[in-house]
Amino acid sequence: MKIYIKTFGCRTNIYDSELIMAQIARFGGEICKDENLADFVIINSCTVTNGADSDVRNFIYRMNRAGKKVIITGCAALNKGKEFFERGEIFGVFGMSNKNRIAEFLNKGERFCELGNLNFKENALLNDFKSHTKAFIKIQEGCDFNCSYCIIPSVRGKSRSVDENLIIEEVKKIIAGNHTEIVLTGTNIGSYGKDNGSSLGELLQKLGKISGLKRIRLGSIEPSQIDEKFREILDEPWLEKHLHIALQHTSQKMLTIMRRRNKALKDLKLFNELAERGFALGTDFIVAHPGETDEIWSEALTNFKKFPLTHLHAFIFSPRDGTHSAGLKIETNGIEAKKRLKTLQSIIRENNLKFRKSHYNNLFVLVERKNGEFYEGYDQFYNKIFIKSSHELNRKFLEIEKYEIGNEANFAEF
Repeated sequence: MKIYIKTFGCRTNIYDSELIMAQIARFGGEICKDENLADFVIINSCTVTNGADSDVRNFIYRMNRAGKKVIITGCAALNKGKEFFERGEIFGVFGMSNKNRIAEFLNKGERFCELGNLNFKENALLNDFKSHTKAFIKIQEGCDFNCSYCIIPSVRGKSRSVDENLIIEEVKKIIAGNHTEIVLTGTNIGSYGKDNGSSLGELLQKLGKISGLKRIRLGSIEPSQIDEKFREILDEPWLEKHLHIALQHTSQKMLTIMRRRNKALKDLKLFNELAERGFALGTDFIVAHPGETDEIWSEALTNFKKFPLTHLHAFIFSPRDGTHSAGLKIETNGIEAKKRLKTLQSIIRENNLKFRKSHYNNLFVLVERKNGEFYEGYDQFYNKIFIKSSHELNRKFLEIEKYEIGNEANFAEF
């Protein structure tokens, strides 16, 4: 039995796909890298935007035309899976709480719809992460926030933390398999520990003691989640010197419309504190969300320029069916939205270049791949570097003392 797995979306889905592959390997199924050779195609789906739903739907149609038995899981399984199943467009659908039953579903040979529940806690372990240079470690599932534009809490459920001992055991196994860097991921990792009396800072303190682990990177966290326990590890050498802290906007009026918990001016104080400690700082920003008038945009841009940001994940608002924001009036036309997006991106490009020039330190780089004549990787500040070398550098953790600073990245010879 040959199975192809197609993964859409975030790092959490990448981790979940690895767990599914491990389950398949245990019952003797064969994972193939070519969808054309597969008997079954499992789609680990994303539903964060209407566009993400369209991508999943188009892939389903393509696999149907190729005569494949299609199974869907992931976020869209909860949102669209039953609909796909009842229309006969897929062979089966299972929620992530049922991924340990994948052998049962495949061996039975009958169509199935098993959505499961949103209360499960992850208890499976990965022994390796061979298909990726960095190992993703899922530490929690779900989100307790209620942002007006986001569908995810309804398909991932409330925040549930993975048992601390399981996380530590998993990281030890993965480090023993010659990984040196891990990335903590989840739906909202800063919520870790709220349901078991711990915290993200406390977990990090314990993970940092694992022998052989050289660096921990983090997924996105919220400003309110940087507490005293987290501050205690800010100077640890194993913590990346880059944090991605989700703002989503820098106008307080807009944050209120978005039902966000963070406060614009309080956030600025936090960012300045972290910048003074040498951190590169990234954020998310939604441009042209409903309610973003010219006045609100002007306020946001003035505030945005005050933040010591070096990285940015910005995008133009896209209505997501089933969310509060989808029913609100959009104030900004497409041309103006693109202009605002480019303005933010231009500011960050300039900020990032200034940061790299003013922080000319030894760079610690995990080499991820070779692309043409250059090896590529990211340093402790999450800045890209291209490395020319006659040596084999893939998966190596390097210290680079001399390099040139380019407009978009750094360059070195090793």
